[in-house]
Amino acid sequence: MDQQAIIDKIKQHKKQPNLRFALKERVEAFTNKLFYTLFDIDTPVEGNLDILKSDFEELAKLACWECENPCSKVWKGYLESLPNVLESLNLDAEAIVDCDPASLSIEEVYMAYPGFYAIAIYRLAHELYKVGFPLVPRLMTEYAHSKTGVDINPGAKIGKSFFIDHATGVVIGESAEIKDHVKVYQGVTLGALYVAKDLKETKRHPTIENNVTIYANATILGGETVIGANSIIGGNAWVTESVPPNSTVFHTPEIKIKTATNV
Repeated sequence: MDQQAIIDKIKQHKKQPNLRFALKERVEAFTNKLFYTLFDIDTPVEGNLDILKSDFEELAKLACWECENPCSKVWKGYLESLPNVLESLNLDAEAIVDCDPASLSIEEVYMAYPGFYAIAIYRLAHELYKVGFPLVPRLMTEYAHSKTGVDINPGAKIGKSFFIDHATGVVIGESAEIKDHVKVYQGVTLGALYVAKDLKETKRHPTIENNVTIYANATILGGETVIGANSIIGGNAWVTESVPPNSTVFHTPEIKIKTATNV
């Protein structure tokens, strides 16, 4: 097969007219600029907001091929949401400092904690998800996923003072609801019991009430599953039904230790 025949074959199977990876790259640049504008003391807010507005209009052109109304109109409402988002993120950072004895300063949390970065990008993406802005919120959280190992769907609902410790491997599904002052450790999954396309409009992921701690590698599944307030879910627990408030759930594996006697 000559080169032209190969080119023709590739074009034949290149079927998605709106699949422009420039959108993905621009979302990542927009996300970085937005994060720095909110947190970096040397990044000017005034000038960057004008740049972000222009960048957002470009994202709208690339992402909104099916929308009847111009997505650029979303910017004003999104801009107005940013002070509240920043206030929530500052509470998240303070919760991490208060809960983690290894944190030496709040600056360390903002710059070095992957859990905080994942929460920050989720909260920024969630505001766009709520108004139905297409694709960009998911690309934002997937960018954070690639950098931190934390997969938070932008549709999840997360309350105040959320703390993800160590971060890697955490999965939070689209219809999960997390209330205030919840702590989650690495490897935790808040997922669905079943995966089927016809469940799209149903609540598939669990609800976590106030002041719950979920330790490493615990898996909590199902839209009807509610973890009651002030409960503790131990490491490696597998939970598919609701837990009353003030409960402790733990997994008890059998551990055997053999010690050599002739050493």
